[in-house]
Amino acid sequence: MALDSEQVRSSLRAVADPELRRNIVDLGMIRSIDVSGDGRVHVVVSLRTPGSPIRSHFQAAVVQHVSALAGVSAVDVDFDVLSRAEKEAMEGSVKRSDLPDGALAGVRNVICVGSGKGGVGKSTLTANLTAALHAEGRTAGTLDADVWGYSQPRMLGVHGRPTVSGDHKIQPLEAHGGIKVISIEFFLEAADQAIVWRGPMLHKAIRQFLEDVDWGELDYLLVDLPPGTGDVSMTLAQLLPQSTFVVVTTPQPAAQKVAKRAAETARRFELEIMGVIENMSGFVTPSGERFTIFGEGGGQLLADELDVPLLGKVPLEEDLRVAADAGVPLVLQDPSAPASQAIRQAARGIIAATPDAAPAPQPTAQVRGLALPTA
Repeated sequence: MALDSEQVRSSLRAVADPELRRNIVDLGMIRSIDVSGDGRVHVVVSLRTPGSPIRSHFQAAVVQHVSALAGVSAVDVDFDVLSRAEKEAMEGSVKRSDLPDGALAGVRNVICVGSGKGGVGKSTLTANLTAALHAEGRTAGTLDADVWGYSQPRMLGVHGRPTVSGDHKIQPLEAHGGIKVISIEFFLEAADQAIVWRGPMLHKAIRQFLEDVDWGELDYLLVDLPPGTGDVSMTLAQLLPQSTFVVVTTPQPAAQKVAKRAAETARRFELEIMGVIENMSGFVTPSGERFTIFGEGGGQLLADELDVPLLGKVPLEEDLRVAADAGVPLVLQDPSAPASQAIRQAARGIIAATPDAAPAPQPTAQVRGLALPTA
């Protein structure tokens, strides 16, 4: 029997995406198959992200399995990239991660906010972006994954101990009229208690925040990552392969270079980089004079290098810090402030880049006790 494209397609069912754990045929990653009369086979594979770090895996596996077919004289493999619509269709056909069925079932978009280094205002921006999305009419929540430097409870003005529903789901606390929040602070004996957990305990806690918390119906869950590319970031990348990544940097070259390394780490796990936000982009005096205290242009340079949009440039503004310390995000306290306007612009960029979703009612539940891992 002459070699045909269906035989090739069947052989490609043995090639799996190592992150999604399904074969590339069922995932819709085969763009085309051409079989010539002399036995040469040309396969085009569509990747989820440009410059995918597992491109070589696909190339070797396709060549191996197709070459095993009778009548194949040579195998050529080329690559393109899935369109946003194709990628969304793929994501809708698979589980979000290796979390149990139902975990995060009502969360439409998970966005990890990272910086690579501390001190660039990542947590402040996470709190304000969540509040801005909420102000834009979207249901939003924050997962404080910065286990050592947890600060979302203070910045969002919410403290206490969560309850657990009758189906053993942890109920997140709510701030400012419906913003859902989970942080390790809620489970500590003292609000300023130091965390000394290592990798396995961190993994267990983060997994429980994702799988055992009743997030309900959310348009956006923003994850405040710790600085760097350590255990927590890798755990989240493994648990949430369909999440996207927003990079926060300041204009100075040192911060921009470290942020680029964080973005490259995300891409190694095939996380999509949604865009860059430049914080502390300039300081304007009451008289209108502008000073570029941390330099100029680092955010745009990073966005250009990563080939993603610059979502916003947030000016250095004392009120942004004061409002965060007071537990009321500036975007809610003073929407007309320049920093608030820049953050609202970034939030609108996020909305434009993600599937639209209407606000949903918040679930209610009865309560009974709760437990989290202890060291």
